[in-house]
Amino acid sequence: MNYSPRQWKNIGTTRRLLGHNIFTLDSGAPPDAPRAGEPPTLLLLHGYPTSSWDWEAIWPELCTRFRVVALDFLGFGFSEKPYPYDYQIREQADLVEALVADLGLTRFHVLAHDYGDTVAQELLARQNELATPQWLTLCLLNGGLFPETHRPRLTQRLLASPLGPFIAKRMTPQRLHNTLAAIFGPDSQPTSDLVAGYWELINYNNGRLALHKLIDYMAQRRAHRERWVQALAQSPIPIGLINGARDPISGAHMVARYKEVVGHPLMIMSLEDIGHYPQWEAPDQVLAAYLQFVQAVMAPEVPGNYVCNLDTAPSPGQ
Repeated sequence: MNYSPRQWKNIGTTRRLLGHNIFTLDSGAPPDAPRAGEPPTLLLLHGYPTSSWDWEAIWPELCTRFRVVALDFLGFGFSEKPYPYDYQIREQADLVEALVADLGLTRFHVLAHDYGDTVAQELLARQNELATPQWLTLCLLNGGLFPETHRPRLTQRLLASPLGPFIAKRMTPQRLHNTLAAIFGPDSQPTSDLVAGYWELINYNNGRLALHKLIDYMAQRRAHRERWVQALAQSPIPIGLINGARDPISGAHMVARYKEVVGHPLMIMSLEDIGHYPQWEAPDQVLAAYLQFVQAVMAPEVPGNYVCNLDTAPSPGQ
C-alpha cells in the first residue's frame, strides 16, 4: 500500500464545484513528460461505496505516464456528504464536467469502475452529442453496465429496500469485510488494512448514513437503461473492458452481455481468477492491460477489435 487514506487526503485538495465541497486529486505532468505539448491526461472515476482511494495501488505508476485526475463523488470519501439528499448519477456527471472545466482539460482518457462506470455512461451520452468529443478513450472495470445482468449482493438489496436506513446505521467493519470477501477473487482476498481503510472513508463526515441514499443508482440504471446502454452502442470513442471474471456482481456474465448488446469493436481484458475490484486485486495486471489498451487504440496501425487474456499480458515495464 503506497498511501493510507489519511496520506491520500494529504495529496489531494477540496474544490468548490457546483456549490459542493468535492475532494480532488491532480498529479500534474509526469516528471519526464516531453517539453513540447502537454502529457496525456487520465481521468479516474471510482465505485460504490468507496472513493478515489480505489486507485491507490496503481496511482504511482499511472502518474509516471499521465497527468492523472480523480475525485470523490458527492457523498463519497472525503467529499461533502449531505444527508438527507437525493443523489443522482446525472449530478455526479455534472460535477465531473465542472472539474474538467475548472482544470481546463480538453482531451483526455477515462478509466472507470463500478458506480463510476454508470457516471461514465451518462458522460459518454453527452460526449456523443458533441461534434468533437473531449474523450480519447474509455476503459471500464467491473460495473453494472446492464441492469438485467447486474447481480447485487444481499447487503446492497437491503440498503436499497425500505430497511436501508436501518441497515446503514448498523453496518459494521465485519459486515463490510464479509461483503468484500464475497466479491473478491478466492486468491486475492481483501486485507485487514484495506477493509479498515474503506471503513474509515465510508464513515468520514458521517457518510455511513448516506449509503442507502447513494445506492439509488441501481434504480437509476433501470430508469435510464436505454440512454446509458445506447451511449456505449453509439460511441465513436474506443472502449475497453478490464474485467475480473470471478466477480459475482458484474463478472464474465456482464462481458457476455456487452458483446450481445453493444456490437461494435471492443478490447476485452479478462482476469479469470479476479473479482469485483481488479485494481486492488491484480494491480500490476490491470496497469499492464490498461497501458496496452491505450497504446493499441491510439496507434492507427493497430486494429482495435481483439480479445486479450491478462494471464499473458505484458508487465508494466515491458
